[in-house]
Amino acid sequence: MGTADLHTHTRYGDGMATVPELLDHVARMGTLDVIAVTEHDTLGAADEARELHARRAYSFDVICGIEVTTLDGHLVALFVDEPIPSFRRMEPTLEAIHTQGGIAIVPHPLSWLTRSVKTRVLDRVAAAKGNDGVYFDAIEEYNMSPAGRVTSARARALNRDRFHLAAVGCSDAHFLAAVGSARTVFEGRTAADLRRAIETKATSGEAGRAPRMSELGYRNIAVQSWRGMMATPRNMGWAPTIRSFIVSHVPQRPKADGPKAGER
Repeated sequence: MGTADLHTHTRYGDGMATVPELLDHVARMGTLDVIAVTEHDTLGAADEARELHARRAYSFDVICGIEVTTLDGHLVALFVDEPIPSFRRMEPTLEAIHTQGGIAIVPHPLSWLTRSVKTRVLDRVAAAKGNDGVYFDAIEEYNMSPAGRVTSARARALNRDRFHLAAVGCSDAHFLAAVGSARTVFEGRTAADLRRAIETKATSGEAGRAPRMSELGYRNIAVQSWRGMMATPRNMGWAPTIRSFIVSHVPQRPKADGPKAGER
């Protein structure tokens, strides 16, 4: 059986390692067959990882991905080569991913500690029944970030009882020490094998050991938290980020109807 970590971050966004440092670390670990580089709202990190992987011929496969900020929560897109527009509702975002032939994964589901897909959005997408590419392919049943851990058990139960999406495990690593702290298990060893397993719902997630805060260093955690707040504005600009926050958090007042016929 193969193992993969499908959700990692770098200094292109709110991670603490460069792309070369991330790939070299995975090579030294020697325990992962596939890794996905999924930076916030940019393919820059994934493109660099793919180019470096081709030059250095690492023993593991690299998947190009992106963690897209939607108005309904974050969404991980894998196997994409072109940028996915941010700050849109979930439905057109899913359609854009699948139009490219990509795979859409729900990261850190239900979490209140970061922008996350909530149950109402899962229900809404399920009701679309896959029309126009509007469907999720997989859900993180294990996410070892602090934001992901608080709701992992609830997400597992919800998926197994109601949604029946392919189950994956992801570290959501922002530090090298966290890479591989949760894994996706699948039959085979390659990215192509992994894709087939997700599409046939033949994957499983498993949790490993997440590093303690004392191991990471409290100053490093503070720096990473600041980078986390700045990642999307840095990659997308402040004005679009603020507008998206308003749209997704502030109730919109209905437009007033115009005067009826005969009224002044």
